[in-house]
Amino acid sequence: MKHRQRTYSLLFSVIAILLYACQENHKPAEKDIVSVPEKIQEHLSEDIKSILDFAAQNNSAINDSVMLGHLTLDRQTYEGKNFEGIWSSNGHWLLAADSLFQYIENCKYDGLFASDYHYSTLSFIHRVFNADTIARKNIALWAKADLLMTDAYFKLVRDIKQGRLKYDSVTLRTDSLLSDSVYTTSLNEALQSNNIAATLHNLEPKHAGYDSLIESLRDFLSTANLQAYTYLKYPYKDSLAFYTALKKRLNEVNFLPKDSGQIDTTAISVAIKKYQGAKKLRQTGKPNQQTVDDLNETDLEKFKRIAINLDRYKLLPDTLPHAYIWVNLPGFYLKAYDNDTVVFESKVIVGKPLTPTPLLSSEVTNFVTLPQWTVPTSIIFKEMLPKIKKNVDFLRKENLMVVDNEDNVVDPNTVNWAKLNKNHFPYQIKQQQGDNNSLGVIKFNFRNKYSVYMHDTNVRYMFGKSFRALSHGCVRVQQWVKLSDYLIRNDTMRYHPDTLRAWIKRQEKHTVGGFARVPVYFRYFTCEGKNGRVKFYDDVYAEDKILREKYFADKSVN
Repeated sequence: MKHRQRTYSLLFSVIAILLYACQENHKPAEKDIVSVPEKIQEHLSEDIKSILDFAAQNNSAINDSVMLGHLTLDRQTYEGKNFEGIWSSNGHWLLAADSLFQYIENCKYDGLFASDYHYSTLSFIHRVFNADTIARKNIALWAKADLLMTDAYFKLVRDIKQGRLKYDSVTLRTDSLLSDSVYTTSLNEALQSNNIAATLHNLEPKHAGYDSLIESLRDFLSTANLQAYTYLKYPYKDSLAFYTALKKRLNEVNFLPKDSGQIDTTAISVAIKKYQGAKKLRQTGKPNQQTVDDLNETDLEKFKRIAINLDRYKLLPDTLPHAYIWVNLPGFYLKAYDNDTVVFESKVIVGKPLTPTPLLSSEVTNFVTLPQWTVPTSIIFKEMLPKIKKNVDFLRKENLMVVDNEDNVVDPNTVNWAKLNKNHFPYQIKQQQGDNNSLGVIKFNFRNKYSVYMHDTNVRYMFGKSFRALSHGCVRVQQWVKLSDYLIRNDTMRYHPDTLRAWIKRQEKHTVGGFARVPVYFRYFTCEGKNGRVKFYDDVYAEDKILREKYFADKSVN
């Protein structure tokens, strides 16, 4: 008997727990019709609290398709206002709500995606309210809209102030997490001014490059076709999936007839060859990186690249030093700044895709005239040693000398090259100074863990190439004379430009230092605003491609 009582007691306890759990996870009411105006605010507060309670128990989800991005901050905000509505009053939108909805609707002009800010749900609610006066009495719908607008505003603050890209080792911002006060202060300012766009604009980066790209984005969007087309992932792992997507993409550009039949590789090959011919690409009839990149270069994908680059500015500090050197790797250029003015610009040669120039922040400490190049071990083993083993005369032709551990020059013909390898190589290979030196006649040093630097080159004709990702990782500077003059511009009593030129003419090695150190930034921007238009650069290291897949793959603008 006692055993049966214990069983019943346990059963009732389980049922009670289940009932409580069901009650706790009970979905907020979809309808809460209030006809008495005096009761609207009371019901609105109850419905907002109900939605927040449900979201807290369901991993921030308020239903099957909508999640709150800032649940904790949302709740704190409404608790501070006794769960009263923020964006509406007595069944009417406030001016700030209209301003916010309009901003979200047009946020593409700031490189943002409306779908990130509950636009679909908010747009539906707006349409329902405009079309049905009875629906406007549904306070549950007003509560959902109010909460989603607050959540959307907080996400806008984060995306505009901080960006959507993950902070990395070269990020110069210190506020990796925004404080709650940043969000709440901005929200209060927006509600007081009723001007959402102006309030959010105050959070944007204060950089001329950012402003130019935003301005040029408007020109881009004026003619852009933002329709989503099939995106091709290449190189591919699944050939069937790739060719299925390729067939669909060729259908979309009308180079392959639309049909529902099986994949015809011969027909696809013919279509690719026609496409390559029309685009003035090498006609192979086979998919390759260049052809796939061209097929993927739609206006929507260009917009995503613009969005990525706008966010790259958000990784910079609010202000840069008054003087600094800026190297844009995909743009193949260097700019020297002084008090926000470009003192000079130079073409540069950067690392090949297989030996990319790293992103970095440093300071130029000194430069050396008539430098001697010590060949990095990576280049020795990957490129030089096989050629030396084949023909020792390679060293003479390349103006290279072999040096032992005591810096003594060794006759290369006395070395048993066949026995040398990565694990046993008791030498250094150096290139003698002069015009035939790979570093040219000058080298600019700055501390970094990658052992890269800026320098002149003995193959100056390469600056005439449009694609200049050609080095082993260091940056070759065409206007090295102007760069050296820039570095000593405030110290010409000690280092007169004529003195530097004389040293170089006489082929004298000197180390020039002691000048005020100038910050140098190697950065990766694949587009910029120029003369009111967006100028795109090649994604030489596929950085855009990686970020696109991670953050923007399935996003659409419309």
